[in-house]
Amino acid sequence: MDARYARKTRSGVVAVAITSVALFVAGCGAEEKPSENKPATTSAVPQQGSSATQGSQEPEEPTETLAVLKGQKGLELVINSAERDPGGFLTIKGRLSNNSGSAVVLSSKMRGDETEVVKHGNSLGGATLVDSVGKKRYFVLRDTDGRPLTTTSLDSLGPGKSTAVFMQFPAPPANTTEVSFQLPTFEPATLKLS
Repeated sequence: MDARYARKTRSGVVAVAITSVALFVAGCGAEEKPSENKPATTSAVPQQGSSATQGSQEPEEPTETLAVLKGQKGLELVINSAERDPGGFLTIKGRLSNNSGSAVVLSSKMRGDETEVVKHGNSLGGATLVDSVGKKRYFVLRDTDGRPLTTTSLDSLGPGKSTAVFMQFPAPPANTTEVSFQLPTFEPATLKLS
């Protein structure tokens, strides 16, 4: 046997042996039974009786209702929050629901008619805030590509279904405590701002 071949074989055997010992030592710390104070793992398969169409798995927090707007064909928009942030924005969050017994195709009028917004598909880009005291109208903000900073891809809602929505506006001055919220095809509503 060639001496060079024997050295290569021995170094390969040593490397395999060291790797095996390292894996064995790492595995020795594993528990056979799960500890009682550790949470049990759960399966990703839905349990019997649960529905995959129940909505998001986020925990539902109690929300207040600032306004309820009635729309066409059984649509309803419930506004749950209107929060100012330090960056000078006002974010409105709520839930758009279909309370009718049949699927509703959402009106393209809700996105407004501005060219930049229209080319980005259905959205709530047509929403506005009116400050009657300050005599100003605020439109949904847009990013640098003209996309509205609001929920997009709104095509239809099935019977009894709802979806969370948001819209972001420039914040009215701090002394403005009330604005009129308007969304095409919905009746207007007055929002109290904090």
